[in-house]
Amino acid sequence: MIIDAILKINPNAKVVIRGSNIDTCEITWNDTEEISKEDIKAMMSVVEQEKADAETQKKTDASTGKQKLKDLGLNDAEIKALMGV
Repeated sequence: MIIDAILKINPNAKVVIRGSNIDTCEITWNDTEEISKEDIKAMMSVVEQEKADAETQKKTDASTGKQKLKDLGLNDAEIKALMGV
């Protein structure tokens, strides 16, 4: 999650992170301007929300897609066969 936040702020960042807790981890910046841990923490919240939103959207899309197939006249067995379930 830390690296995701750093790369969201600076997609070209080159860093080494030791540890998984932002408060105690050690970050080595390689030819990259340092980003404050406060800025990283703030972006971690954004990244976390984006991941949650993407998962929710994926579930919604699956449900909507299934309903559209039903509306086209497919039965549950046919839909499962198409979806690989």
